[in-house]
Amino acid sequence: MADISTPDTQAPLLVRACRGQTLSRPPVWLMRQAGRYMQAYQDMRAKYSFLELCKNTDAAVEVSLQPYKAFSTDAVIMFSDILIPPEAMGMELTFTEKGPTLPNPIRSASDIDRLIIPDPVEKTGFVMNLLNSLRQELAGDSQTALIGFAGAPWTLASYMVEGGVSKNYTHMKTMLYNDPTAFHRLLDKLAQTIILYLNAQIEAGAQVVQLFDSWGGIVSKELYREFILPYHQQVISGLNRQDVPVILYVNGSAHVLEMMAEAQPDVISVDHLTSLTEARRRVGDRFTLQGNLDPTALFAKPEVLKPMVDTLLKEGGTTGYIFNLGHGVLPKTPVENVKLVIDTVKNYSCEDSFVSVVHPAVCT
Repeated sequence: MADISTPDTQAPLLVRACRGQTLSRPPVWLMRQAGRYMQAYQDMRAKYSFLELCKNTDAAVEVSLQPYKAFSTDAVIMFSDILIPPEAMGMELTFTEKGPTLPNPIRSASDIDRLIIPDPVEKTGFVMNLLNSLRQELAGDSQTALIGFAGAPWTLASYMVEGGVSKNYTHMKTMLYNDPTAFHRLLDKLAQTIILYLNAQIEAGAQVVQLFDSWGGIVSKELYREFILPYHQQVISGLNRQDVPVILYVNGSAHVLEMMAEAQPDVISVDHLTSLTEARRRVGDRFTLQGNLDPTALFAKPEVLKPMVDTLLKEGGTTGYIFNLGHGVLPKTPVENVKLVIDTVKNYSCEDSFVSVVHPAVCT
């Protein structure tokens, strides 16, 4: 963790938490915080298809800001999709009610050879325009951070090889087992693409970036070490991250937390199947932790939900902790419960934390 003896009170709260500083309370934002549970989002979707919404700067700005305006979240995450880079690499991408579809999936070494490593400004300039516009919108609020993001190589490869969402990942694992050299080449090409893409986001104004590996937890430790960890390390080490913290999220990460630490992000985002206490014990104090309320807890009665949030806040403390969910906000989540969670975190204080008793520090 960063030196917390001289905290930078000018940086956004989220950035300071990523650096391991002791704060008066942890920052709060939610993965998928802009989306289908909000009526304002549904109204926008009635006007635009999903991809149109991602690529129309004005519309994407509006959707990105909806949770910030409704709940005063401590961060705005740009509204986009992790599959924007594969489309820029030359793959056809469509969305239906069942999710994303890539109708011409990668099934051979020659398919991999045809993929380009795109110039992110040329091919995905709408993302950079979005970030630039969001920074302008947040110009008067120095304490709210702007988050950019990308999917990790493994998760992107899963969609590109399977052609969409998969239950068993049969095609991807067949390629992995039968032609590991080709599969590594695909992952390397994706890593190079994501490095350029995230660096362009940083240049465009992202103050924090998150690497999402939504399907990184589906393999054994051995396969994770061979096919996932090296590309996390490649991406993170390739970022221009002097002042921009990096968050690493792996869904289903209970068996690979130590390897997540080996990738050297600033923040390890913990899913809801592992407690913060266990995660801290296993990765140590060098990393800020993010997480990890079960998204389905947001469907509970308020009198049940609030104590869950309180317990998590006491467990996380106010040094090196970011409140979030263990995964994204689910469709049909009650909006009033999202507000309850965010308000509860924002009303928390350093003195409430038993962590601050064990590690006394001035709350700033």
